[in-house]
Amino acid sequence: MTEQAGLRERKRQRTHDAISTAAISLFLERGFDAVSVADVAAAAEVSKPTLFKYFPTKEDLVMHRIADHRGEAARVVAARGPAESPLAALRRHFLDGLRCRDPVTGLNDHPAVLAFHRLVFETPTLTARVASYIEADEAALAEALDPRCGLRARLAAGQVIAVQRILSRDNWRRLSEGRSADAAYRPAVTAANKAYDLLRTGLGD
Repeated sequence: MTEQAGLRERKRQRTHDAISTAAISLFLERGFDAVSVADVAAAAEVSKPTLFKYFPTKEDLVMHRIADHRGEAARVVAARGPAESPLAALRRHFLDGLRCRDPVTGLNDHPAVLAFHRLVFETPTLTARVASYIEADEAALAEALDPRCGLRARLAAGQVIAVQRILSRDNWRRLSEGRSADAAYRPAVTAANKAYDLLRTGLGD
């Protein structure tokens, strides 16, 4: 990469970050539906066409922050060691996330993280986008379990993704009610192990 290309990429990243920061700030302050794309563009000091070059839809202004986790379960299964079952790898990964306070597990009590989750969970259009992500995650995991995507793989993928979603939502709910992440950690681990034990009983390894 030439120096000029590097400068362009850094400028592009700065613009992307400025738009994202302005959008999230406005959405948290006023609510997603009360803020227009024009409001975000004005706050970020860019034109609407420029904004849409970075974020094709209004929902993308929010959802890009969790885009890195799309297809994560499938990647965990694909990257596991030869002696580790898919379910064991998924359990290990979720428990590691709890330990690291990964926001995707719901066990992160930073005020900005809690507010972001509340924004997503309490905004119907964002919840609908999450549902589409979940469906794509199920399909990707089913393919990782069985490239033919047979019925067993699709059923297993649906159950695994549902368990992760329920565990994460329960963790967030506890924190939103005032518990600290540290206080909720042990109960979260216990719940996760119980859930994965139930999956193992029903699905096998």
